[in-house]
Amino acid sequence: MISIFRYIMQGQYLMAMIAVLSRCFVVFCCLPIHELAHGLMAYALGDRTAKNQGRLSLNPLAHLNPLGTIMIFLFGIGYANPVPINPRNFKNVKGGMALTALAGPSANLLMGFVSVWGYYIFARIGTGNSFLQAIAMFFLYAAQINVMLAVFNLLPIPPLDGSKIVAAVLPDKAYYKYMMYERYIMIALMLLLFIGVLDTPISFLTSVLMRFISIIPALIFG
Repeated sequence: MISIFRYIMQGQYLMAMIAVLSRCFVVFCCLPIHELAHGLMAYALGDRTAKNQGRLSLNPLAHLNPLGTIMIFLFGIGYANPVPINPRNFKNVKGGMALTALAGPSANLLMGFVSVWGYYIFARIGTGNSFLQAIAMFFLYAAQINVMLAVFNLLPIPPLDGSKIVAAVLPDKAYYKYMMYERYIMIALMLLLFIGVLDTPISFLTSVLMRFISIIPALIFG
């Protein structure tokens, strides 16, 4: 995890500011795009609920959740208010929910991929220029947080997107029983994040995906 407090304690104030700005970028840009992706996928599959409620928007105020936003700044991962979905409007309910859920993390991975390119471009042209190197680090942090958000949201834990993808393969009875404990599972998830139990697996998966999406720009820019 990227620790803003660690940078401050070490006197690396520029790095701390870059980390804060990159998380602001995620909160005010990436999370709205994540939710918009959910809504657009649902709309494409026949559900107009998000559109009718004004959630097909890039306006952060239409999506941000106070607790999820705080989690972004504290832990580097969090969430926004889920886009409303009515699965009865899908021709294939389970398939429609799985595709809609997958759209959000996919959008984060795409933004991570674009940010990685930004990092390599500015790192190459900014050699010896501290300002351009700072921009490069901003893109690197934005890429890391986007990939981390994708990994986090794909965890098969309600109400995260991964639980809806799992629903496509679970029998209805098992899934409904699973969802009965959603509130308690979410509390447990936040506790695990707070004490750092999930840091290692999430960081490992994030590193693997970061290496994967960096293959092409790394080959080009070295």
